[in-house]
Amino acid sequence: MNKRKYKVLVVDDEGDIRELIKNFLEEKGFRCFLAKNASEALQIFNENRDIDIIMSDIRMPGKSGLELLGEIKQIDEDVVIIMISAMKDIESAIAAMSKGAYDYISKPFKLVEMGIIIDKAIDKRKLTLENLEYQRELEKKVTERTEELKKALDELDMTYRMTLEALATALDMRDEETQGHSVRVLQYAMKLAELMGIHDPEKIKILEYGSLLHDIGKIGIPDSILKKPSSLDEEEWKIMRTHPAAGHKILKNIKFLNEASMIVLHHHENYDGTGYPDKLKKDEIPLSARIFSVADALDAMTSKRSYRDAISFKAAALELEEGCNTRFDPNVIEAFRSISIEEWKKIREDKNK
Repeated sequence: MNKRKYKVLVVDDEGDIRELIKNFLEEKGFRCFLAKNASEALQIFNENRDIDIIMSDIRMPGKSGLELLGEIKQIDEDVVIIMISAMKDIESAIAAMSKGAYDYISKPFKLVEMGIIIDKAIDKRKLTLENLEYQRELEKKVTERTEELKKALDELDMTYRMTLEALATALDMRDEETQGHSVRVLQYAMKLAELMGIHDPEKIKILEYGSLLHDIGKIGIPDSILKKPSSLDEEEWKIMRTHPAAGHKILKNIKFLNEASMIVLHHHENYDGTGYPDKLKKDEIPLSARIFSVADALDAMTSKRSYRDAISFKAAALELEEGCNTRFDPNVIEAFRSISIEEWKKIREDKNK
């Protein structure tokens, strides 16, 4: 950096000393600012925050140089401060160094010695500025890389979601009557989570993945059972009830789907412990699975099947209320009833467009 770019503020109540230092420094290529007391120095420094060095007398009328040192360091701890002291104030000058001063010059001073101290101070200031610039560049690069990484992760998440949604759609298409079921249930589950105050992105993602893949275990269920146009008999139900465990087995070893696999495993558990496969009850059932259970039931009841007609959202709401504390978590039911039936109906209509 060219020395002409460095700025020095000289603070001394003696005008002839200020002028002497100013003339000496300007000959060396510095730009100088002069102040006769600490208050004036603070004003100049606040108006010229790129000042590199401050040379301040210790003893001045009003605020002392030591007080000025403290206030300047609070504003900018990187500015280089050199104290100017009379021989009798040497101890004060040394004490100032422990408070952040770089060095001191004693009166009467020799210009050659002052020049050496100034040159060293400039080297320190130059190194400080280079380090600050390096830090700024490093922070900028970190910010840029962080944004790039976030963008890449967002794109990866979107790819995951699109892949899982395509898989869920393919699974739904195996049974014509349940086409769109997984995506609709996802929307209901997301709304319930929102109503319950769940906003953690990771928890939402787990619920999203689990909702889309909840029936993946049905890939192993024979068509004769899955597409049967009438009610299943007991033996067929035994086979159908294997799909949560089968789905969990498929997903549990996939790292990003491990937690979502617990929704798949437990989405048919009942709040009172009468569900399957593990007969879990209340808080033993993962909250995400309890939320999903209500969303799944809502869509199932309001969708037509070959063996029964769809019921209205109003009738479905009554069914959900009847299942409160037995099949369903009362907290999730409370969230469901916190918005109108028309709003739930609109979620389905919007998704079907």
